[in-house]
Amino acid sequence: MAKVKVATDWLAACAGCHMSVLDMDERLVQLLDKIELTSTPITDLKHPPKEGVTVGILTGAISNTTNIEVAKQMRERCQILIALGDCAVFGGIVTMRNFFDMNEALKRAYVETESTVDGKIPCSEELGRPVRVCAVNQVVKVDIHIPGCPPSPDAIYYALSELLEGRIPVLTGDNLKYD
Repeated sequence: MAKVKVATDWLAACAGCHMSVLDMDERLVQLLDKIELTSTPITDLKHPPKEGVTVGILTGAISNTTNIEVAKQMRERCQILIALGDCAVFGGIVTMRNFFDMNEALKRAYVETESTVDGKIPCSEELGRPVRVCAVNQVVKVDIHIPGCPPSPDAIYYALSELLEGRIPVLTGDNLKYD
């Protein structure tokens, strides 16, 4: 039987959600008997294949035009899209930036920090332009939401296992518990 293709990417995030994926430990190895990770930020393959994947997973909030492009590409190339973690599901802590003037926030981050010497605000098409921070579902259709900061490895394993069995996961109880 062919393996189910899975792609992941992170947007404006801290990498905690991808660490929870790795924290599935032996269960991740078991899943790898049934899934193929086609692309992920923790490998050298960064973009989901053009022929598509069954499951796409996005972590992090939308915070710039590049994030919008990545989310749209993932949506186009996957059958089922999972928003993983509070930033992807709600916008998370990244939305705190929305309370400040963008130019002032960039100035503080790149010029005025105590550790910065001769700082300048980066400007590159590759980085994209900042936008008002929002959750992934405000840009593309999301099929499954797994909240948590980060979500538990148990919740991630449960969701992927349910999908492998042909069921849409319904997260309840301990699978929605997060500290």
